[in-house]
Amino acid sequence: MMSLFAILSALLDYPTTELQGALGEIRLRTETANDLEDAERQAILALLATLEECSIVELQSRYVEIFDLNPDHSLHLTHHLLGDDNRERGPALIQLASHFCQQGWEIHNGELPDFLPLLLEFAAQLPLQDAESFLAEAVPALAILAGNLERHGHPAHAALVRLVERRGRRALATA
Repeated sequence: MMSLFAILSALLDYPTTELQGALGEIRLRTETANDLEDAERQAILALLATLEECSIVELQSRYVEIFDLNPDHSLHLTHHLLGDDNRERGPALIQLASHFCQQGWEIHNGELPDFLPLLLEFAAQLPLQDAESFLAEAVPALAILAGNLERHGHPAHAALVRLVERRGRRALATA
């Protein structure tokens, strides 16, 4: 069964036919999950409703429009804190990649290690408390990204990012 963070990773990543084929399973998992708050469940179901009514070409076109054509919506989280040209971003990416390697986890598809769906995929492999603690470090960038998505009219995607942010903040509150 898919974990919450695996679901979020899939829903925030570039849409594929595999994702389209898994939407029913994701819906069932979301509707029956005991580990979701009602607001979290509603956020996931709202985006699922949109995804279920679109063709794969429409989904991919929307994804590119939302996440690839506007740097304010970048799913590369260090961009929101350090920008693209900042000399601190490179070392931050290297440190994150090193963390993954130390955990025995490989980055695939040549993606940068700060890509939110990749971070969520990694978090999905951890026990819930460890996953939330890992995501706590991303809270400032998640808050910026969610705010940008909200301001630019993408509430369903913003709600998923806010969900991750809340999970990270929960870890900060208990630390």
